[in-house]
Amino acid sequence: MTRKIDHRLKLTLRQLEVFAAVARSGTTRGAADEISRSQSAASNALGELEAVLGAQLFDRMGKRLVINENGRALLPRAAALLEQAGETQSLFTRAHAAPLRLASSYTIGEYLLPALIASWKAQHPQSHVLLDIVNTHDVFERVGAFEADIGFIEGTHSHPELTVRKWRSDEMVVIAAAGHPMARQRANLRQLSQATWVLREPGSGTREASDRWLIPHLAAVHVELELGSNEAVKRVVAEGLGLGCLSRLAVKEAIAQGWLVEVATTLPPMQRTLSIVRHRAKKLGTGAEGFVRHCTALPAQP
Repeated sequence: MTRKIDHRLKLTLRQLEVFAAVARSGTTRGAADEISRSQSAASNALGELEAVLGAQLFDRMGKRLVINENGRALLPRAAALLEQAGETQSLFTRAHAAPLRLASSYTIGEYLLPALIASWKAQHPQSHVLLDIVNTHDVFERVGAFEADIGFIEGTHSHPELTVRKWRSDEMVVIAAAGHPMARQRANLRQLSQATWVLREPGSGTREASDRWLIPHLAAVHVELELGSNEAVKRVVAEGLGLGCLSRLAVKEAIAQGWLVEVATTLPPMQRTLSIVRHRAKKLGTGAEGFVRHCTALPAQP
């Protein structure tokens, strides 16, 4: 007698949704809050999924659920299925369209992506875009945890689970207040070594580029202030507290308006790479793929 094999699907999108939310939050309570379900419903859905698969997806450590090897193998597939389901649903209702989730480091997020998102929205008015502006390390964390579909970073860092594709070039410049003594002269290395500097905080892509440019060429870099945003650096430099080192993208408008000045120096030019980050294991949905093409197709602004 031939035994019949049951080919019916036993896992559900609701189970996968709960699983992905637990992976992000680390608890069924956090997952339940995120997806607007009761904690008992979330716990039941996770238990049903593990029973269907015949494997535990998390290690229980007190009240925390830590994703294990089985869960890490499932997560990229679950994320892709949930995104495809959202796109399918959005064919019939705009209110439930799957959002395009972006994570970006500060310079790109503040000075490049706004115009790119605006032009994308003009072509795709129903697209809902979520942009999270964080430091480079957190961009990797969000893309690696499937909390962002696409990441944008300054530099060419590597990650075993992510692909980092070179996108555009950027230039670092030295800036000063309009009345600073170095604002109207070509500063040499000795003068720059004796100057006071206002820089971004350690760990930012801009600070990494600044250090790679200044430290090898100057006898000393006297850092007076370390600030957590480009705008804060610009405002403090404009008050005359020291020289700054930022991306040309970040200072172009302020220089054009006259409240900051680019300092000519004897330093060699400093170019850095802007890159797009994707997860190796995840197939991007139609919207995310389209946005990547949109970003790579448009020419860089001068």
